[in-house]
Amino acid sequence: MTSADMALPAQDERTMPAVVLTGLDHKPLDQALTDLHALTEQYGHVVVVCSQATPEPVVRRLYTLRSLLESDRIALFRPDLPPLGIAVLARQLRQLASCDLSPGVLASAGRLLTHYIHAGAVLGSVARLDRVPVGLKAHARSWVPGSQFAVLAHPEPQLVKITPEATLKGPEFSTWMLVAKGQLQSDWAAGLGTRWGVHGLRETPLPAESPAWWGTGRMVEFCGYLADLSVLYQLVTSVRQTSCHWCGIDVIGDRCVFCSATPPPAHEPAAPRALEQRTPA
Repeated sequence: MTSADMALPAQDERTMPAVVLTGLDHKPLDQALTDLHALTEQYGHVVVVCSQATPEPVVRRLYTLRSLLESDRIALFRPDLPPLGIAVLARQLRQLASCDLSPGVLASAGRLLTHYIHAGAVLGSVARLDRVPVGLKAHARSWVPGSQFAVLAHPEPQLVKITPEATLKGPEFSTWMLVAKGQLQSDWAAGLGTRWGVHGLRETPLPAESPAWWGTGRMVEFCGYLADLSVLYQLVTSVRQTSCHWCGIDVIGDRCVFCSATPPPAHEPAAPRALEQRTPA
């Protein structure tokens, strides 16, 4: 992780601790290089999970460090999830890190698990929201005092103005819900958890990157997620594993998260050429 507030408390006693790469854009380059190299040597492989709202200087420094180390053992993973969803996903990977999964399978499991995360927020304004399609009517309503909106950013974008009957389409499987409150007084997310039939609801501080991602600090962010390690493990191990044709590491999915190679295109046999018609001499 690149921010301490994205390192959620352990879900169970097996959850591996998070390593936070703090101050990457402030440290001297040689010190940051030494720290990341030591981390890679200690664990063998490193998966850095950060959000699309992570400050650009931090992201540039990460790519610079990976390039200078010339290492295919460092994966940079920036899924299109809101910050609270990123924090949840990182903890799920920390849970799976205690299992008998190879580094490539564990790292590429992140892409698979994003499909099972339902991440959204209750917003006091959508005037600056550019992560989810917002119609002109919703923009206009943002200027009405007291208006609140419920937005689901993932897996399928949804936006509704909050009314007593308003709801969002939820997961078709049983989840837990995590709620992070910003500068907005609202219990709507807790009510949504009841309608979704979640196992339970937990609270956590709002990630510092959330206001930038959602375009406002007047918000309550929420995330529905799978918490049971056995379910996560079954999901990951049920997917066919392949070996990356470039670096040889075992992965799931169509792209290696460490070297970014994709499978070579399948070579189809050439169609037989038609016999050329010739006029007898």
